[in-house]
Amino acid sequence: MTARGGPERTCVGCRGKAPKGSLLRLVRSADGSVDVDPLGTAPGRGAYVHRDPRCAGAALGKDALWRALRARSGQRRAARLRADIEGELSK
Repeated sequence: MTARGGPERTCVGCRGKAPKGSLLRLVRSADGSVDVDPLGTAPGRGAYVHRDPRCAGAALGKDALWRALRARSGQRRAARLRADIEGELSK
């Protein structure tokens, strides 16, 4: 818990801790698809990354994101997710 009492989460890219609201949530839904969850409320297994392209790249590059989500990786899937993350970070 942070000093204000809010929940903290761990970034799968750099393993640093931060308040939940400052991280970007990625979610694996029941059908196995992996998507960006900008509101952090979608049902499914979630993983968090800092809103920093370096952390997102590290999470995808080390396969840490796929392990955290318990999902299968693939070049197409990783490329689409990378584009989705970059789109969300540029907002």
